[in-house]
Amino acid sequence: MKTLLIAATALGLTALSTPAAAQTDQSPTEAANARIVADFYDMAFNRHQPTQAARLYIGDRYIQHNPAVPNGAAAFYGYFEGFFKDHPQSRATIHRVIADGDLVALHVHSQETPDDPGRAIVDIFRLENGKIVEHFDVIQAVPRTTANGNTMFDGDKAD
Repeated sequence: MKTLLIAATALGLTALSTPAAAQTDQSPTEAANARIVADFYDMAFNRHQPTQAARLYIGDRYIQHNPAVPNGAAAFYGYFEGFFKDHPQSRATIHRVIADGDLVALHVHSQETPDDPGRAIVDIFRLENGKIVEHFDVIQAVPRTTANGNTMFDGDKAD
């Protein structure tokens, strides 16, 4: 299985070191899919424009696997338009973008305020013809302390 691992930065996406085979086998579609999902996420969750993001990046159908959210783009942006009115400081920092074929996974730190420890989220999107058509997620609260001293986001190696 080949994957494309990309680090998100404020200036855009930059490739991280990956095995040579993954770099040479990377499909232009995987890179494009990674960019589409990262741009969608930034527009929806950092610029607080979920309706515009959905209209640009979500396909005619949108299958949702989060059990609390209905299917469809309208359900997505309907919820988040209200959420951002109630949480104007909300931000989502993308720490990792991983693309494999038509799937793109994001490793995200989501916070409602700068002081909020937030949530660690892994969002998985499936794309068809350059549009997001399916979504899965796993969400975990970020603890203030850890038993191992590692954060949930930094890739620092333990001593």
